[in-house]
Amino acid sequence: MKNGSSSSSESSQALDKLSGAMPDATARASLRKFRAVKDVSAKYFVSSGGLAVVIALALIFIFLFIELVPVFAPAKIQKSTEYVVPGGLDTQTLLLDMDRYQEVGVRYRANGEVLFFDLVTGAPSLMKAIPVPEALEILSFGEGEPRSNLVALGLSDGTAMLARHQFELDWTDNIRTVVPDLIFPYGSDPVPIDPLGQPLQLIAVQRGSAGTAVAAVTKDGRLLLVQLATRTNFMTGETEVTTRKHDLGPAPGDVSQVLIASNMTDLYLADTSGKLHYYDMLRRSGDGPNHSLEVVADASVSITAVDFLLGTVSLVVGRSDGSLSQYFPVRDDENRRFITHIRDFESHTAPITTLATEYTRKGFAAADASGAVGLHFPTSERTLLLQPVAENSIEVLAFSPTNAALLALDETQNLRLLDVDNPHPEVSFSSLWQRVWYEGRSGPDFVWQSSGATDEFEPKFSQMPLTLGTLKASFYAMLIAMPLAVLGAIYAAYFMSPKMRSVVKPSIELMEALPTVILGFLAGLWLAPFVENNLPAVFSIIVFMPVLMLAAAFIWSTLPQRVRLLVPDGWEAAMLVPLILFFGWFCITLSPYIEIWFFDGSTRQWLTDVGITYDQRNALVVGLAMGFAVIPTIFSIAEDAIFNVPKHLTQGSLALGATPWQTVTRVVLLTASPGIFSAIMIGFGRAVGETMIVLMATGNSPVMNFNIFEGMRTLSANIAVELPETAVGSSHYRILFLAALVLFVLTFFVNTAAEIVRQRLRKKYSSL
Repeated sequence: MKNGSSSSSESSQALDKLSGAMPDATARASLRKFRAVKDVSAKYFVSSGGLAVVIALALIFIFLFIELVPVFAPAKIQKSTEYVVPGGLDTQTLLLDMDRYQEVGVRYRANGEVLFFDLVTGAPSLMKAIPVPEALEILSFGEGEPRSNLVALGLSDGTAMLARHQFELDWTDNIRTVVPDLIFPYGSDPVPIDPLGQPLQLIAVQRGSAGTAVAAVTKDGRLLLVQLATRTNFMTGETEVTTRKHDLGPAPGDVSQVLIASNMTDLYLADTSGKLHYYDMLRRSGDGPNHSLEVVADASVSITAVDFLLGTVSLVVGRSDGSLSQYFPVRDDENRRFITHIRDFESHTAPITTLATEYTRKGFAAADASGAVGLHFPTSERTLLLQPVAENSIEVLAFSPTNAALLALDETQNLRLLDVDNPHPEVSFSSLWQRVWYEGRSGPDFVWQSSGATDEFEPKFSQMPLTLGTLKASFYAMLIAMPLAVLGAIYAAYFMSPKMRSVVKPSIELMEALPTVILGFLAGLWLAPFVENNLPAVFSIIVFMPVLMLAAAFIWSTLPQRVRLLVPDGWEAAMLVPLILFFGWFCITLSPYIEIWFFDGSTRQWLTDVGITYDQRNALVVGLAMGFAVIPTIFSIAEDAIFNVPKHLTQGSLALGATPWQTVTRVVLLTASPGIFSAIMIGFGRAVGETMIVLMATGNSPVMNFNIFEGMRTLSANIAVELPETAVGSSHYRILFLAALVLFVLTFFVNTAAEIVRQRLRKKYSSL
């Protein structure tokens, strides 16, 4: 009884203490209020965080879009000033030009006078005359590429005068003054062109790296080419002129215009019947042209203007029906070149009267008989502007050296200075996403080549090689990473022992902390040469390692149960490690012998001989290196999804008689499929956005193929390589922002589609 009373007393005391620890009604209300505040705060905190992410993504998109919009802005022409052309109206104007600051203009007159004048007011500032002998008459006029400022006057005795205007800068008292001058690069005496002394009816001139070339058609119909070169005497310091003359025989047809390229070997003639004739001085075939092409389909239409684009490779032909076309020579299978029609531009409504080419780009302006001026750009196949600027036919047109102004002289001798705003003519949808026929190529193609050594370079901004390269790198990385990561996650989550899993999973997740620049460095400097020198070993490991593992599993399953019980459940994988290491060593050791037995001693040379290009830094190397970087991401998320499948599902399946493998394939994977799919898509997004590995291990060659033995250039690597070197605000700069926008949109749509699929999978299998 005493013990019972004591026990009852202790219980009462315990209840009293418990009752004292319990909060009263006021305290409980306060706790509920505090909990409600925390719930509301957490709700709004999480919501605001998600909203902030959405806003950040929207701002990134808006920023990229704002940087890109100016690329597609239309061109503009505005009249700056207008006045009667200085120097008199009694003589024809042969040429107009201006300095880069648009302060001083120059006018060449048909009588040999050269007048410099103020561009703003039209007031003459300097008059010079080309010293044509009094007994001779000026019969023809030719001008070189605008950058050369070189002109030639064909004279009546078969000679020519060569002159060149220039604009020097004087900085007296720190004030910039443009000082114009006229010089004679081959002396003030006429240069002999025709040994027979026939008048030069047509003349063309061009200056190149090897000297100056003059082409002419004489009164008796002969075609002549003279190549001039200067050499400075080392002893006396005097300049010596060497001359090479070529008589090309009778000119074909009734020639209306002659043009000579800056390489001094390509010669073009246009005749009144609508044909272009091409002479290649390096591959002469008889006395006639190497190739002739009919460029006018209708007999009622004629050629009215022909001019070179920058670089003197392409010709622009304007016709009396207002049409414009581009031509340049293309090589055939026998390395012979022939004139080829490349593209047409938007037609004018009146006959083309004159053309003006830009100084530093492939663009040109065309003027017509109605007084309209059109701005055209071949690479982008765009007519950027077609605008009336005068009431009468425009006879002479000239660009400023900065492409920011035009001089237009109409038939009433009114001169207009036009401000031109055309910053990004190279860019269009076709130049970015369609095949473009670039100069020097045999046909249209997708090409990325953003810079060159000279201004004559034609920028090539196709996004297709970069986009395809991004998908190519991601494809091969996922091809290697996805099966390894997903199958490894299945085994680690369902079959591996907990103790081994506690070591393996953190180790794999630790791989994600490795800097990708280190992985790229190792891939480029160690892995790429290793793969090249051990191609048989690499492919033996890739192909036969899974077969070896399946064979080992089959052999293990045939062993007596007492032997298999020696290894605890979940530790079977540890037994494969020595076997895998041995097989890898065996393949590498055997690799040189395989090359000797089957590939004539060199697998790379064997691939080349069968027509497969092999680059040391290629998609295989990228797939191995980037797959290694992507595996931890996919493995970690997929393993968590599989491991967190409710135990009652797996236990119920096993209880109903299903094998562990049947349980995995028909219950676990279906339930975990949303998480596994998310892991794969997150890994894919990681591969798409990877920069350093593809930058250092691909060779950065923007090719259009899926060859595993060739490299590629990705959008992200291209941005990293070229953005630091491009001029801010240039077309190249803004196109790199387009690449960033394409990458952003690509990952956005992939992630959005992945989320939609994940939600559907989750809804479908949530009832399990």
